[in-house]
Amino acid sequence: MRIVFMGSAELAIPSLKSILSSSCDEVVGIVSQPDRPAGRKRVLTPCPLKAFAQEQNLNIMTPEKIGEEESVAALADLRPDLFVVVAYGQYIPTRIIELAPNQAINVHPSLLPKYRGSAPIQWAILNGDTETGVSIIYLAKKMDAGDILRQTTYPLGPNETSLTLHDKLANVGADLLLQAISDIRKNEVKRVVQDESQIVEVRKFTKNDGRIDWSLPASQIQNRIRAFDPWPGSFCVLPDGEAFKVWKADLAMGNGSPGELLDDQLLVATGSDALRLLEVQPLGKKRMLASSFLNGHPLKKSDSLG
Repeated sequence: MRIVFMGSAELAIPSLKSILSSSCDEVVGIVSQPDRPAGRKRVLTPCPLKAFAQEQNLNIMTPEKIGEEESVAALADLRPDLFVVVAYGQYIPTRIIELAPNQAINVHPSLLPKYRGSAPIQWAILNGDTETGVSIIYLAKKMDAGDILRQTTYPLGPNETSLTLHDKLANVGADLLLQAISDIRKNEVKRVVQDESQIVEVRKFTKNDGRIDWSLPASQIQNRIRAFDPWPGSFCVLPDGEAFKVWKADLAMGNGSPGELLDDQLLVATGSDALRLLEVQPLGKKRMLASSFLNGHPLKKSDSLG
């Protein structure tokens, strides 16, 4: 089949690679996002998918709005049989989907209808789920509401972070995508309508979501620390008022006022039980072990983290 691939984020790269490596289908076009300012100097930078496509010398479109007449005409000229969408970041109008006889399918890193919307990987970790997965769905007018073609589960370990889980689900999704495309090619698709009674819709996170609330139970704070690695990171304030990030912590026994240090080795009281901070990052420094931090920043029992 002639496939037009739409994607922007790093999650999309393994899926594109899997189609390119398949001898059954041809990628006739790539649609990605325009370059955006990045870094402190706000230099125009391509998104991860575009950068990869450029390395492969692929035909790339980067319209500011995919629904513009010029974009629709360019896509029609490609004569696609199928659109594949992975972490693209724009709403795709029905008139574009209808350009392809097999319409458009999407790779979504959750067990739909659970976690429709943004950041499904982070929400699964934050909520303490022990299982997540990937769904391949048809695009529909409502976000993430299309019929399911394929779905697979994936175990969610207690030490998984959004960073590590992202990469694993990206590869799981790439394999599942090839199976779904094969189903379409062979006319063997078994569409499953999503159960509307099981919908869980989720929002994007903001930087402020990373602020640690020590009054929460230790298990919830630990889940948030894992969910917010790498972004927005979990942060608090040292006794001297300096910003302080926490990247890894273990559950521990202990009681005290929320945020109170129960020893001089970063054992912190929470709303229920305690957390032993293991990997931290002081302002202007790189991530480091808590023991390394304490060598230069000794803290004492009864100090408080804000």
